[in-house]
Amino acid sequence: MKMEFYRPVNQVLKRYIEGYYFISPDKNPERLHYWTFPNNFFIVSVSKDVEIDAGNNKIIVKPSKQKNIVANYVSRYISPIEVTLENGIKEITIYFKPLAINYFLDNAHEFLQKENSLDFNPFTDFIPAMGGILVEEDRNLQQQSLENYLISKLNVREPGLMEKIIADIESDLKIEEIAQNNNFSRQYLNRLFTRFIGKSPSEFRRIHRFRKTITKQKNINNLTELSYESLFYDQSHLIKDFKQLTNVNPNTFFKKVDLNNAYVWLFI
Repeated sequence: MKMEFYRPVNQVLKRYIEGYYFISPDKNPERLHYWTFPNNFFIVSVSKDVEIDAGNNKIIVKPSKQKNIVANYVSRYISPIEVTLENGIKEITIYFKPLAINYFLDNAHEFLQKENSLDFNPFTDFIPAMGGILVEEDRNLQQQSLENYLISKLNVREPGLMEKIIADIESDLKIEEIAQNNNFSRQYLNRLFTRFIGKSPSEFRRIHRFRKTITKQKNINNLTELSYESLFYDQSHLIKDFKQLTNVNPNTFFKKVDLNNAYVWLFI
């Protein structure tokens, strides 16, 4: 099987979409098997002629004799998910940046109330459009069709309060301070995050630090230095968060994952 990742070509779309990948069958009979670790993206996957078995931090996708288009999403996960795709699968997976799904769906909060679902069909033309893209053999036309469809659903707006709050969270401003600076309570800040992001600000920050650490580890091997560069309080804080998000300590994690993989959030 082939998994090919792409960044958006459309300059406007780059603001909202981190990237997308296509999975397609090839002559290699082996299945695709990997672990994916927590991130702050809203992830939508669309597959053709499949059956999906999901549960207990595990997803198995198999070819089905039944003709169908299955679309699912994941908005929140705090433990690694083991993914297995049998050969013969055609799939598109799209990674929406934090908050971005709200610019495509007026009712995004309804989807964000769930951590995941095997039923994602936000527009009347969504399934037919994705089905057409999945069967397109020309990869350039596939990309163009996917991006044109996403642009057609995008409601561009000027950055607002939530963008500012996310920037403050990512710069490691204290959550209590962010609430005070905006003249509302920490409880209200939690409600905003739950509605527009699908998780709490503290959880968002923990995952952001984790992802930042992965990026910086390519150039910093010392865990103490890595801790401070990634805005952790100390090394023990880094180790604690890694164990929560990966089920292993940082040294074990970095030995097992391929940091040169093109998929910034997904490790084989």
